[in-house]
Amino acid sequence: MRHIVYFLFSVLFSLNTFAQAPSKMSFQAVIRNSSNQLVVNQTVGMQISVLQGSSNGTAVYVETQTPITNTNGLVSLEIGNGTTISGNLGAIDWSNGPYFLKTETDPTGGTSYTITANNEMLSVPYALYAESSGSSIPGPQGPAGPAGPTGATGAIGPQGATGAQGPTGQAGANGLNTIVKTSIEPVGANCATGGVKLEYGVDANSNGSLQPGEINAALTQYVCNGAVGPQGPAGSGGGGFTHYIGEQFGGGVIFHLWKDNLGVEHGLIVALNNQSAAQFWSNVTGTQIGATAQSSWNGLTNSNAIVAQNGHTSSAAKLCVDLVAGGQNDWYLPSVDEMSLLWHNRFNVNKTLSTIGGATILPFFDVFWTSSEYLALNAWYFNFGNGYAINIAKSTDFYVRAIRAF
Repeated sequence: MRHIVYFLFSVLFSLNTFAQAPSKMSFQAVIRNSSNQLVVNQTVGMQISVLQGSSNGTAVYVETQTPITNTNGLVSLEIGNGTTISGNLGAIDWSNGPYFLKTETDPTGGTSYTITANNEMLSVPYALYAESSGSSIPGPQGPAGPAGPTGATGAIGPQGATGAQGPTGQAGANGLNTIVKTSIEPVGANCATGGVKLEYGVDANSNGSLQPGEINAALTQYVCNGAVGPQGPAGSGGGGFTHYIGEQFGGGVIFHLWKDNLGVEHGLIVALNNQSAAQFWSNVTGTQIGATAQSSWNGLTNSNAIVAQNGHTSSAAKLCVDLVAGGQNDWYLPSVDEMSLLWHNRFNVNKTLSTIGGATILPFFDVFWTSSEYLALNAWYFNFGNGYAINIAKSTDFYVRAIRAF
């Protein structure tokens, strides 16, 4: 049973006046007790160690801290700000790796550490590595990534002092996330009938949101609404539709409607409840599925490809595909675009969900898995707090909410 889930690890690029490497690292973790319950609004005791060479290697730096979890069981701290037990974080030679981050936790706030996690620091921060390398030789090549939007910005591996580009131009280990920003596109030259604007870029300042200067305009895409079909017979809803967004129908609540070229009405329905509050994307975490699981709009195809993996036993997609609810059994894990449509229509959907006994409204802050794969180790999740899609390790636990189409 896992008791602690780490879902964000980054380095603060706060250089001092002598241009030295940063001596602090931002760290976040979700804390669960031995009963797999979130530890909320409570002081916990933590000991953090940087190990050199292996998961059982020499501890080159050790500190303790006593952070307080929030209402979601999340602790946020800066490694380097605690009580130093041994070593000097700023003096570590990051080029002499590998290094492992060991965390020990006492959920009661003391020093009886009952929860231990040990993970290799696969992505050494650029500023830390460049400080200790002192060489113009390109850094080690990062894991291979498919040619695409992230290749333009994430192509340089960890590099020496002169910033020479890695030999193959593949995704480097600089640890920066690619973010997709979605917004409503009004009727105009880009979309004759309106739609959704998708902007891509690298989160250069690691603040979890895409700033104007981080957007790669060449990668901007538009998902336009379909053209209005021929007028059909008058229905009970407005605009020639027989249904409406926010209607309780088909085992859930409708959050999107459209008509095909024959004038046939279609829609997307969200389930009345979450299928999980803490589920990983798939138990197969080191194999890239490829195009059949990387659609930004076809969640059903993605979900079927995830479940069909060799060695697959459990996943967020499987929770949805196996769901039988409201008399329906054709649920699936939504894609990035489908999740964006759900987020944009949350107002109408939540108005209806709040009137249904036992239903769970869509949250303001929580993050949900989508079925869209990114690379072998990462997939896209959607943040309901800011409307952004971000890629992260498939082994991370997030919320799951199923949808279906008609």
